[in-house]
Amino acid sequence: MKPRSPRLPPRSRLGKPRPSDVSAGLVTGLFSIPEGMAYAAIGGFNPVTGIYAGVVPTILGSVFARSVLMVTTLTSAIALTSQSVIKEAGLDAGDVGNVAALAVLTGAVMLLLGVLRLGVVMSFVSNAVMTGFSTGIALQIITGSLKDATGYQPDGHNKLTQLADWAVHIGDWQLAATLTALTAVAVWALARLVGRLKPVAILIALLVVSVGVGVLGTDVELARDIGNIPAELPPFTTPDLSAVGSLLPGAFAVALVGLAQAASIGPSVPNPDGSRPSVSGDFVAQGLGNIGGGLFGALPTGGSMSRTGVAVSAGARTRWTGIFAGLWLALLVLTLGSLAERIPMPVIGGLIIVIGCELIVGRLPDIRFVLRTSPLAATAMTVTFLATTQLPLQQAIVIGAVLSLLLYCVQAARQSDLHALVPDSPDNSRWRVVPVPDRIEPGTLTVLHYGGTSLFAEAPRLDEQWPDTKDAQGSAVILGLRAVPDVPSSAVLKLLQRYARDLRAHGGRLYLAGVEPHLMDVLHRTGLATELGTDAVLPATPDVFGAQREAVARARRWMADQTPTPS
Repeated sequence: MKPRSPRLPPRSRLGKPRPSDVSAGLVTGLFSIPEGMAYAAIGGFNPVTGIYAGVVPTILGSVFARSVLMVTTLTSAIALTSQSVIKEAGLDAGDVGNVAALAVLTGAVMLLLGVLRLGVVMSFVSNAVMTGFSTGIALQIITGSLKDATGYQPDGHNKLTQLADWAVHIGDWQLAATLTALTAVAVWALARLVGRLKPVAILIALLVVSVGVGVLGTDVELARDIGNIPAELPPFTTPDLSAVGSLLPGAFAVALVGLAQAASIGPSVPNPDGSRPSVSGDFVAQGLGNIGGGLFGALPTGGSMSRTGVAVSAGARTRWTGIFAGLWLALLVLTLGSLAERIPMPVIGGLIIVIGCELIVGRLPDIRFVLRTSPLAATAMTVTFLATTQLPLQQAIVIGAVLSLLLYCVQAARQSDLHALVPDSPDNSRWRVVPVPDRIEPGTLTVLHYGGTSLFAEAPRLDEQWPDTKDAQGSAVILGLRAVPDVPSSAVLKLLQRYARDLRAHGGRLYLAGVEPHLMDVLHRTGLATELGTDAVLPATPDVFGAQREAVARARRWMADQTPTPS
């Protein structure tokens, strides 16, 4: 099937903006100023590139995203990964051409994955792994804001030790910063008690406390302490083509980090309009956002859980929130950049910590569910969480993907099974499931049904379930394969071949019933159909048990031919 090119959503998909989307967009845009500057500075980039990451990428991402409320912008993980990539390539992070090249390459990778519909790969990431990953990301959001909220930079080689170090050194917290952050949280909580103010509680806290700090002259870090905000729109930036070769491998890593972070947004923030999200569609949206943003001074971006949380908490209802966020940010930078520079960082830090805590609380039902499901799922969730908090994010993603694959293989192998069927009606239109016999009796007809995914890991389990064939003289075994996937594993095919030979060596015969067209082609290519006999391989029919009834009839005729004729 030819991949479909990304298209602008129809008018019905864009929908009409709601008043709450305007205010939520303003809140999100305001947050993008200090948070974007902070993330860019953490990665060693010009802080202004972090602001620009909230304009063009956010607008394009929101227009095309299939996760309606997802906000595409710079995240701390993407900033740190981008820093590592540019450093490994031996390039200057302060060169706007290098930054543009990395952002455009990252977008191209994301766009390619989306157009090829490879977002389906994310569906193989188990709920247990995604729960651990999302919780770990939420903790990263919290720990990344501790310094802004309290003025104390926690020490430690991973997020858990940093959190512990921060709690232990409460005496080193700066009083002014801590009180400012607590005041912001208190104003936010009070505003949420009023029904009409709940959607704009974050905006109220941001504005009220920022004005209060300015009036009282409280000595805390401001956004302008990170960098000046130029009163101009994002300028067109030409990517440095000479850096493409050295940045291309790293662009895949940045894209992987961004896409993995965004993949956790859909399950955590359902679409308010009831539409179904699409991971591949979100890949396309983020790709277009990066390509457009890279050409207008932005760092690489991706779906941001923290900024999406800000938007949702501020009352976002449609994709217009992200569009307004980008427009508001451009307008704020252009007209009120000097005022935006006065936003206190403890206010941003305190409110982001609240948002991170809300994300963790929102995951508690999933955490309890996974813990009650199975020890294996609980282990996968825990390991992914620990990896996300202690290792570089790109490594944690690989570990999570491997764990998901192992979970899938183990669960698929456990689900595979053989069942014996006996007719429950004179015309063989109904069948009853009975235990698989231990052995094939002489001159008998045994009908088996294989239920599984034909995964190679199933072979040992199936091999243990076959009935013994040493007394199978003149007997026939019919194996129903209606549920077998189109692409069987060679291990399962070899298992069928071995059992057919074993049965034939003891005077019996194996029939395969309900074979789908592609599997039939595989059986002919491998020679297994010829070895069994073309009359012993029956294709699937519209009637579920049609092939099985025909196999029974053929097997009985064959068994009759094996019976010695009295002299």
